[in-house]
Amino acid sequence: MAELHDLTALEQGELLHRCEVSPGELAEHYLDRIARLDDVGAFVTVAEERISTCARELAVKPVGASPLWGVPTAIKDLNLTRGVRTTFGSAAFADFVPDVSDNVTLSIEAAGMISLGKTNTPEFGSPCYTEPDVAPPAVTPWDRTRIAGGSSGGAAAAVAAGLVPVAQGSDGGGSIRIPASCCGLVGLKPTRGRISPSPMYGDAAGLATAGPIARSVRDAAAFLDVLAGRRTGDPFWAPEEPSPFLEACERPPGRLRIARFIEPLIAPTTVDAECVTAWENASALLESLGHEVVDISRPLPVEAVAVFETVWAVGTAMAVVNLAPDQRAQIRPLTRWLTERGEAVSGPEFGLAIAELRRFAAMALEALAPYDAVLTPTLATPPPLVGAIRDDADPAGDFQAQKEFTPWTSAWNVTGMPAISLPLHWTPSGLPVGVMLAARPAEESLLLSLSAQIEEAALWDHRLPPGW
Repeated sequence: MAELHDLTALEQGELLHRCEVSPGELAEHYLDRIARLDDVGAFVTVAEERISTCARELAVKPVGASPLWGVPTAIKDLNLTRGVRTTFGSAAFADFVPDVSDNVTLSIEAAGMISLGKTNTPEFGSPCYTEPDVAPPAVTPWDRTRIAGGSSGGAAAAVAAGLVPVAQGSDGGGSIRIPASCCGLVGLKPTRGRISPSPMYGDAAGLATAGPIARSVRDAAAFLDVLAGRRTGDPFWAPEEPSPFLEACERPPGRLRIARFIEPLIAPTTVDAECVTAWENASALLESLGHEVVDISRPLPVEAVAVFETVWAVGTAMAVVNLAPDQRAQIRPLTRWLTERGEAVSGPEFGLAIAELRRFAAMALEALAPYDAVLTPTLATPPPLVGAIRDDADPAGDFQAQKEFTPWTSAWNVTGMPAISLPLHWTPSGLPVGVMLAARPAEESLLLSLSAQIEEAALWDHRLPPGW
């Protein structure tokens, strides 16, 4: 007999709608699992007092409520949550409790979802692994000696281990899709401007966005409906969709023209044979579904990498610029190294780098315009061992290893295109391997329609990690 956590988020929402379970009962079910089973480094803070208050407030489901009304979730520890500790993955903020909530938190609360707490993230969300000073490493439930990825590693570990049915992540260079691949999940980076970054607006280059991490495409689409929307003052925004993203999952995508490439974009590296197999099998599956798959050359030149790194380093420096000396002394070696790189960039150099990055993005968008979607592997290898990428003694080597592990994901942050990682492959030893699809800007509906078609043809919901 299925237990509550065996159900999808939408199925749990339906139980709530029929009053077969209450929001409080469902939250308690997951709190019990967190207390017993969070050996994956998923949570930094569990907000039990906040949970009971939210559950009491959800006495009656309003007409027209989200299908995820009353469903538990979790918020990444980079996002402001009024009254709940928010560390940004850094010892420098170990005791910080914000007095405001950001748009992501407000949107989740407005939809009637209950956040169980804050999920693990690396310092300021920079690395592609989640091994902060404020919490244990986030690991994939498929092999607890291996990383959950980053920077939304805690969010992905929580969903993959059945500690929440869906979770919010954020993605500035792959930070939703990387952990989704490592944990055998669906991870969607929406198009630039789809979800408001209010009120902080700290990403001057427009690389980062929030997005959903889920076990199924439909759960991800329903959670995107919760998060999507713009607020007055947003510097970027996507056109509003005429219908919910969840409805797109019920529409056939039609016959699509899908580009594919496998050449690494941001660092020369050897692509693991399992990742190549996943990509080849996904290509064959797409063709069997009636789509045309076309090989193309890399859409971004090598020269774009140095420009991206300049912007990334300045972004890291911006995160620590106002720290007091005692706080600055607590930041990690990688953060310190990136900050020093960023502080060495002048204001005009930074402005020129943003402009150059946007020109590279325009070139890529023009090259990809004839195609409905683009297929690549998500990562160059299955999830590595904890500590295999991190190198405190050599931050430059650490950064290079991150690039070699994630040679495709950041391209779609540069272009602003929506991109999704799907769990289409497992190694013989049982490690998940994701495959990534991207679509034209503001075409999440098409991407979700295609992803739902793929999910129906290659069901993965029967795959559960050890300890489920």
